Amino acid sequence: MIEPHRIVGALGSPYSMKIRAIFRYRRLPHIFEMRNGAVEKEVAHVRPHLMPMVRGPEDDEWRVDTTPIIYQLEARHPKRSILPDDPADRFLAELIEDFADEWLTKAMFHYRWFYAPDQQFAASWIAADHVADSNDHREIRRTFGEEFAARQISRMPLVGCTPENRSVIERSYKAVLDALEPEVGFGRFLFGSRPSIADFGLFGQLKTMSVDPTPQSVMRERAPTVNHWIRQMDDLSGLDGRWRALGETPEAVRRLLKLCGDVYLPFLAANAQALERGDEMLRLKIWGEDFSQGPFRYQAKCYARLRDLHSALSADARARVTPILEESGCARWL
Repeated sequence: MIEPHRIVGALGSPYSMKIRAIFRYRRLPHIFEMRNGAVEKEVAHVRPHLMPMVRGPEDDEWRVDTTPIIYQLEARHPKRSILPDDPADRFLAELIEDFADEWLTKAMFHYRWFYAPDQQFAASWIAADHVADSNDHREIRRTFGEEFAARQISRMPLVGCTPENRSVIERSYKAVLDALEPEVGFGRFLFGSRPSIADFGLFGQLKTMSVDPTPQSVMRERAPTVNHWIRQMDDLSGLDGRWRALGETPEAVRRLLKLCGDVYLPFLAANAQALERGDEMLRLKIWGEDFSQGPFRYQAKCYARLRDLHSALSADARARVTPILEESGCARWL
């Protein structure tokens, strides 16, 4: 029997939910621990101090970046893989996962900390999960929640969640819902009747937004099937399925790739250019609207990785994926 992994995370963390759902689907023994109390002291030294933190029975240290964690699990435990067998589909899935991790998370962060009801709800939720029970836990949680919310709100401009960018961010969230709504459901995923790395990437962010008040109301009205799909995705340990047969790319995948071509890849390119020039701000037009924020070195690494993955495709996979990338507007950025 495989010894269990330890996952230290939080229920309000989209990346924690993403990793936990992957462990559940892959039937990998694990213990999910809330980051509070004694566990908080144990992991206080981990840098960067992000969630989730994952440690396997053979590991000497904690890992905190979900995508490398996924690949490590794939190498160690090949059964019930979340990487499509077809190299072309695998690349498309990796691109969509990266979009979810690095762009859709802006929508999650924006909705959570822009609107007052969401601020109050998130602060209370995160404090309730983080602060271990004690005789005066209500006051401690209230103080922690207020301080945490203030810190997160102050960080919004750093990740581009500004009032000026609100329209683009909210439009992209609704576009994701519109892309998924006609296509997903129990046993219906982006690349077949089994979930891929792309499905789990989207799930992590959408799981949070299916609970926070404002994006939840948008999801329930605009994409009720997606809302149910998110609940189903949380534990797919009982599901078996197949990758799709080679052929026509599902419409949901095409729509998500169009978002990558219109929004995400141009953003990554502008970010890389700003870093190369030493600019303090990256600026570009998205859907004809101005978008700006400070550049991030990590997202430059994401862009380089996607281009490397594309370059490494075999001639056959490249021949099959190129028309799809050209149609979506992705090809020029890769």
